[in-house]
Amino acid sequence: MLRTVPFWLDRFPKSRRPSYPTLRGQLDADVVIVGGGLTGCACAAWFAASGIRTVLLESDRIGAGTTAAALGVVREGFDGSFQQHATTYGLRAARMMWQSMRRASLDFAAALRRYDIRCDLTAQDLLHVAPRDGDAIRRLRKEYDSRRQAGFDHSWLTSAALARETAIERGGAAIRTRGFVVDPFRASLGLAAAAAERKNTQLFERTPVKRIRATRKRVDVMTAKGIVQAQAVVIATAAPLPDLRALRRHLRPRHSFAVVTETLPAAVRRQLGTRAAAMRDSVLPPHFLRWMKEDRVLFSGADLDPIPERARAKTLVQRSGQLMYELSTAYPAISGAMPEWAWDFGYYETVDGLPYIGLHRNFPRHLFALGHAHHGAGVAWLAARVLLRAFQGTPEKGDDLLGFSRILK
Repeated sequence: MLRTVPFWLDRFPKSRRPSYPTLRGQLDADVVIVGGGLTGCACAAWFAASGIRTVLLESDRIGAGTTAAALGVVREGFDGSFQQHATTYGLRAARMMWQSMRRASLDFAAALRRYDIRCDLTAQDLLHVAPRDGDAIRRLRKEYDSRRQAGFDHSWLTSAALARETAIERGGAAIRTRGFVVDPFRASLGLAAAAAERKNTQLFERTPVKRIRATRKRVDVMTAKGIVQAQAVVIATAAPLPDLRALRRHLRPRHSFAVVTETLPAAVRRQLGTRAAAMRDSVLPPHFLRWMKEDRVLFSGADLDPIPERARAKTLVQRSGQLMYELSTAYPAISGAMPEWAWDFGYYETVDGLPYIGLHRNFPRHLFALGHAHHGAGVAWLAARVLLRAFQGTPEKGDDLLGFSRILK
């Protein structure tokens, strides 16, 4: 029977799922974080560890939204073309942004170990795969060359090397980057617990934010049954709140889908290569493949524009079938395998494909982390590091490139 809920959420025992109260009354804090996904929880852990009085507000349950629907890949770079970013913003700026992402991803993996968060953290490289097409391979090679010239230690896989490792029949070449995989839901719960252990931090669930009002001296964050007054608010939600509708022109709403297969039999597994690296293809929108425990495959993609609520169930059935077909074109041996989980989720992408992390000149006392659905779990740690520095007034060189300032010129 097909389970139409995110795999990570469905596999976590309900009896072990922590519960946090609903906000009632008035609180004072230094920072209030809106959004209890992986990014919000990472921010809470960073701010709390820095001695900052922190309140986190989640409209539903911690980690149960876009985080639970995510792939769970911690990657060295952004999901996009370094060459394009260098053309748009200059080589120096692009290098600084990508280096910030790499440092944050490595530190994120180290932090998960330091906090002893059991989220199945495992080394798993990421392959950016081009099809067996001359133009596609040449474009990918130019991308690879631009990264190497910028000093990134990425490697090139020829068609023969790619076939030996992955057994993909139509693969032409690939760029390999180092990375990790995690259970993103467990990671968010672990970071939330680490933050909640601090006496200066409070977490609240089932507390949707109704209004945000910034004044000269503070920001008021209002919910149905309470209010938090703070020096600053961190917006770490999947979509802009009603009070921030002016930001929608910088964001494009999208809808994506994912499936997890049944356990693949040994005869099929022998035809799938080493299964040692996650993969991203070169189509737009891209597909992502991750090898799972219990010999399953997580495959996501088939993105489209937002769909009406009444059409979601029907569209999920159609798109999950499409994903299984597209998976079988890469791996014919998987043809006939059935999905055991299928789910959909909404997200927002930015106008240039890079996340917005930082300040916006028209929203005083606001710190933003928006538009990072495809960039992997490491971007949550990047956002936490950058936003803490912004709050403390100690930004590092290049932090401004990650925010709205790169497009508001």
